[in-house]
Amino acid sequence: MAFYRHHVFFCTNERTDGEPCCARFGARAMRDYMKARLKEEGLHGPGRIRVNTAGCLGRCELGPVVVVYPDETWYTWVDREDIDEIIERHLKQGEVVERLQL
Repeated sequence: MAFYRHHVFFCTNERTDGEPCCARFGARAMRDYMKARLKEEGLHGPGRIRVNTAGCLGRCELGPVVVVYPDETWYTWVDREDIDEIIERHLKQGEVVERLQL
């Protein structure tokens, strides 16, 4: 059995050379938001879901980027409502949110 049912990685890469990066979209704040929501619902932690910071995931031009393992599902997002939808539909119900999928 896996230590976590889902492991969610938020790219929080920050570039200072003008190239696209997820940090410009508030990736750290969205990571913190998802983590807080999952903790409120008792879904964060061993045997459940873990939310982590990742460096560059190599898809910044499509960003912001978040990936859910072990499902290998890549998402982008615009706002908290999108994060809520990923939580509800993917992490809780096991359904891929196609409209946010990369």
